[in-house]
Amino acid sequence: MADVSPPKWHLAHVTWFFEAFVLQPFLPGYRPLDERYDHLFNSYYKTHGTPFERARRGLLSRPTVSEVYAYRSHVDLAMAQLLQSGSELADEVLQRVELGLEHEQQHQELLLMDIKHILAQNPLRPVYRHDLKPGGASASELRWIQFPAGLRHVGHSGDGFAFDCERPCHRVFVEAFQLASRPVSNGEYLEFIRDGGYRSTALWLADGWDHIQRTGWQAPLYWLREGDDWLELTLGGPRELDLHAPVCHLSYFEAEAFATWAQARLPREEEGSRRPGRTAMGQLRRERSLTAGGGGRGRWPAAALRRCLGMDGQCLPALPRLPSAGRQPG
Repeated sequence: MADVSPPKWHLAHVTWFFEAFVLQPFLPGYRPLDERYDHLFNSYYKTHGTPFERARRGLLSRPTVSEVYAYRSHVDLAMAQLLQSGSELADEVLQRVELGLEHEQQHQELLLMDIKHILAQNPLRPVYRHDLKPGGASASELRWIQFPAGLRHVGHSGDGFAFDCERPCHRVFVEAFQLASRPVSNGEYLEFIRDGGYRSTALWLADGWDHIQRTGWQAPLYWLREGDDWLELTLGGPRELDLHAPVCHLSYFEAEAFATWAQARLPREEEGSRRPGRTAMGQLRRERSLTAGGGGRGRWPAAALRRCLGMDGQCLPALPRLPSAGRQPG
């Protein structure tokens, strides 16, 4: 998958962020370990420079892993020098450091996502870690939660950290709807498959149908069928499909087709926002762990759909719609 990066690239990239946006502008006398890294480890910051092509990152045999660690040590020492300088740091410096830390946390998740996808391509089915335990999810009885029509607040408010795309907090009018109490499970999605979901043209958007015909998709990413049994590839290796765990690793097309099959629809973002500063994603994170089955990226099941009854009849909202049609590898 062209969107997957080698593990060492992630470490180098988050290191580069601090070098490019904190050290070079704010630490007098700072000297890069290798000026070529500014091009090599830039991801998509086109206002900063020309990034190295994403799909070709896997071809980079140099720098080596040990050289990337040396790069990290070089930047860490310089960051310590800046932060321990004894002088009061400008707000701009502190804001960039905080952004860099949040950015690095994102890549810690992306790193697991990419490791999972890379290992999944290997027919030997290698295991990332042997000590990962199944999530132990249990699909409880579905309950309907009623939400009246009215104004909802969408976006982040307050003084805490938020990415710029999460601001500003604003109001949106939402019609009355009902939201189910839990995500759709693997078992429920398996019913969709067994009912011919991937063979029924009527369930799919036109682009989605063309896509699955071209790619041959027959199940979620990382699902394997062996005879009558279904397995799921996890960071802990292949495991029997947990029918009670939330379904993960779906594309938008698959989520939309499932919703149509269930005589439902996907949600709008504002239908998951309850109060200022509490987005749909934050709400779901508070309610349950979203890393069932040792999932890689694990921030959310790409289409952990939630049933909903709206003004236009039965609907099946989940998380906000995915940003692209392609499958999310973690």
